[in-house]
Amino acid sequence: MITDSKTFTKGLIMLALFFGVLVLLFMPLFNGQNSMQYLDALYNSISKGSAYYIPEVQTETENVSGQIVTLSLPYDNKEQAQQTQMLLAKTGVQVSVEEGRLNIKGDLGQMMEGCLEDADAMYYNDGAKVNGKYGYDERRVLYNWAHVIELAVHELKGQKKFEAAKILDLALEKGVQASYNYYQVEPQSIRERLGVVIVSLLFYVIYTLWYGFAIMYLFEGWGMQLNH
Repeated sequence: MITDSKTFTKGLIMLALFFGVLVLLFMPLFNGQNSMQYLDALYNSISKGSAYYIPEVQTETENVSGQIVTLSLPYDNKEQAQQTQMLLAKTGVQVSVEEGRLNIKGDLGQMMEGCLEDADAMYYNDGAKVNGKYGYDERRVLYNWAHVIELAVHELKGQKKFEAAKILDLALEKGVQASYNYYQVEPQSIRERLGVVIVSLLFYVIYTLWYGFAIMYLFEGWGMQLNH
């Protein structure tokens, strides 16, 4: 039973406005995007602007330059093994596919130099360069780099080459994976979009509080008191 119609009506109006704004938030008002998609793209763009670590990773991989390794990595997918063989051959290491295994022998630093060169191109959205280099989808190229590095890290740990494994892990996380995840996202500095960022954060706080007060007024209108 409603005991305070004025408070209940206030809560009802606030709740109606909340859902009215919610409908607007899901309408394509920003160049064909709804507000969620627009802000998601914005924050991805801003985060990409501060996630470029490839030069630092390249400096780290210099520590394995000249380190000759022999790796035998298991591959169930023959097509992927052949694609990866192409990647590694471009770096100058010896590589062959035999009986479900990818056999590699060569300079680990050379291999990582080629890998990070591709990752750098993809970070700057130059997929055409990577595609032209290998003749297949540029995202698949980075996926194959990620896979071979994961297998190489496991193999190097088995050979007790822990420092080399650590460096490859770093290249995977801050080079290959970052470039793959941010491919085709245009980087922006937060300073360039500071106004939009502040408005969006303030809106989020106010919008959340608005909903909370709407519910509180509805319950108070029903005669239910919420104690603080």
